[in-house]
Amino acid sequence: MKQIQVILTLDMDNIPSNFNEILVEEQRIVAEWKEAGILEHLFLREARNGAILIFKNIDEDETKAYMEKLPFFQLRKSIEYYSLIKQF
Repeated sequence: MKQIQVILTLDMDNIPSNFNEILVEEQRIVAEWKEAGILEHLFLREARNGAILIFKNIDEDETKAYMEKLPFFQLRKSIEYYSLIKQF
């Protein structure tokens, strides 16, 4: 199964004052993705400066389009995409 791993790092030096409101919207969107079957895993980074998302059943271009819809996308410091082939 082909999967896309996304590593999102937030710019923690420039977090807006309404961060908690943005977080609520972010959580709503990723819950929709999980329910739709395109988001397999979401890992929060221990340093609390971003997340790792594992998408399935969509290609890299689709993944990028989905990521651009996230509120945290605007707060990114960096974002990396990796195409993976799941072995087991």
